[in-house]
Amino acid sequence: MQSKRMFKYVSALSVGALALTACGGGGDNGGDADGEMIINAHNVEPQNPLVPTNTNEVGGGHIVDAIFAGLVSYDTDGETQMEVAESIESDDNVTWTVKLEDGWTFSDDTDVTADSFVDAWNYGADPDNAQLSAYFFNAIEGADEEGNIEDGSDTLSGLEVVDDLTFTVTLKEPAADFPDRLGYAAFAPLPEVAFEDMDAFGEKPVSNGPYVLEDWDHDVEANLKANPDYDGNRKPENDGITFTFYTDPDAAYTDVQSGVLDVMDQVPPSAIETFQDDENLQAFTDDGSVTGDITIPDSLDHFAEDEEGQLRRAAVSKAIDRESITSTIFDDTRTPATDFSTPLMPDYSEDIPGSEVLEFDADEAQDLWSQAEEIAPFEGTLEISYNADGAGNKEWVEAVTNQLRENLDIDVEPNPYSSFAEFREVITNREIDTAFRSGWQPDYPSVYNYLAPLYGTGAGANDGDYSNEEFDDALVRASSADEDDARADALKEAQAILMEDLPAIPLWTEDAMAIAAEGVDGIELNWQNQPEYHLVTK
Repeated sequence: MQSKRMFKYVSALSVGALALTACGGGGDNGGDADGEMIINAHNVEPQNPLVPTNTNEVGGGHIVDAIFAGLVSYDTDGETQMEVAESIESDDNVTWTVKLEDGWTFSDDTDVTADSFVDAWNYGADPDNAQLSAYFFNAIEGADEEGNIEDGSDTLSGLEVVDDLTFTVTLKEPAADFPDRLGYAAFAPLPEVAFEDMDAFGEKPVSNGPYVLEDWDHDVEANLKANPDYDGNRKPENDGITFTFYTDPDAAYTDVQSGVLDVMDQVPPSAIETFQDDENLQAFTDDGSVTGDITIPDSLDHFAEDEEGQLRRAAVSKAIDRESITSTIFDDTRTPATDFSTPLMPDYSEDIPGSEVLEFDADEAQDLWSQAEEIAPFEGTLEISYNADGAGNKEWVEAVTNQLRENLDIDVEPNPYSSFAEFREVITNREIDTAFRSGWQPDYPSVYNYLAPLYGTGAGANDGDYSNEEFDDALVRASSADEDDARADALKEAQAILMEDLPAIPLWTEDAMAIAAEGVDGIELNWQNQPEYHLVTK
């Protein structure tokens, strides 16, 4: 029987203080010609308009995270802190009472209220709006397993506004970690004006975070200015950020060397062996939390969720020499995967049943493939798609296809897309008919976040359309567990199921790496492998 206990999270104090041209960094005035300190940062073109519930990729995520503030935020180490919320309390881990701090406003001077959150969540869960992050609402009463509002209702029955600064959330099952999830962008508030024309709103959002979007020049840059009315945990030390969209990471690297670009959140393979000794820039590295994988859609011929598909997926995994690729191409700045998450997570386990499928063994790979051939012969070419504007993607995909070609004796070819936005569009629209590069930057620090959004039935980031009832049940038990051991056991069980089904092939964890121009200060890499942009100065 689950024991009752009170969860109360108290408010925290503020924590601290295309080769394209951009404004020059490191100038005598410390910023742009008008005297403002504007940080020029690397990014890629967002996939969609900047609506929090429809943003689940890094291009848009960098901007959405900077311009919105949710109920909670996370410090550099991933600890949860109250942001817009004053408290989030529950006696039973099922019904949660959320009280907001008074005084929060949007950039149009309207108040942030309980309705701002409830209306935003209902919008995200409305199936008519087809939002990519709807799955994050599936724990709330009144949502189906995909996070959409159940038929026959216009709103989530588990959401109730009590007064301007208070609302309640009733969950389907107990979830001790529910408050820790609420810093993800899907749970951000929206002002009333957003619902007048959401597409127009997404082009220039009215927001409540550390920054405000001034303008977005598609495929070129997005200009953010510090929000003077923001008084939360991420107070900007600079006057704004210009996110410049690059299609060539080598061009971005050169711009950092010359001071045109102030900070870049990745390092291209061409510079992996030399960037830490490059006298023309500053280098930063740390253990990382971002994973790299190959997703194999269930719809791909010969890779369905059946015996043949399981054998072929296991063969592909065993045929990849991760140690060789991480050493040769990435100079040991990536670590071969041992599970579907990373060792940095607090509930990580080293002992996942079936994880030996991630170990390289060419002979066993051939044997597994041969067993699949006895069920049905494989014909044609196995392709692996990727976005060519991502640092290192071309190199490692070509290395993997070469290994699979040699170790499985089949035709395997890389299939590049020119931009991340184009790549994501064909995946989201289910127009892709190949295996494809994938990866995950965590939304909050837990192994659960590496599993549920990517592999839960109907999840918004479940790009391979994987579905397994036993896996979903294990996730429910992990979320409901009131004790750490029970939670860890349920997560291990969920991962063991993934090791057998392999909806994606885990490859490695990326070290956190960033570079900055000379004269740039305040670079801190957070638990998501990202610079804390609000702390960057020059």
